[in-house]
Amino acid sequence: MYMLRGHHLFCLLGYRGMGYSQEYVENMTYLHHTLRNNPKTRIQLVKGPDQLCEKYPNSGEYHCQNDNIYERDAAVLEKLGLTIGQTLTWSDIESLIQKSIVPSDIQVVCESCSWRSYGVCEEGVQEILDGKRLREVK
Repeated sequence: MYMLRGHHLFCLLGYRGMGYSQEYVENMTYLHHTLRNNPKTRIQLVKGPDQLCEKYPNSGEYHCQNDNIYERDAAVLEKLGLTIGQTLTWSDIESLIQKSIVPSDIQVVCESCSWRSYGVCEEGVQEILDGKRLREVK
């Protein structure tokens, strides 16, 4: 089981192998592969830093505790109808995304995210809406 904060559910949709450091990318890629290959993997929703934040590099600002990140977590969970402490499978999360999210939601929910300008999260949402799984990342 993985412990994930709210906004990382959306980050996984847009993940294309880019990240803050090599260690962060390796960790994110491993999780992404796990969820892609085994959508029955269980996720517990947590408040604050999670298993992806653990590998955030210690150089620069540690944004994982910033208020705007907590607000983004809450907004994602609200859109999906989820709460902190809930445990569900990745396939359950994908089903909720199909029922509750449209690509343009990324522009609002993730407005302050530095990765938003790449457009990959909107693509990831659309792929889930089209019935595809997480995109393969090498």
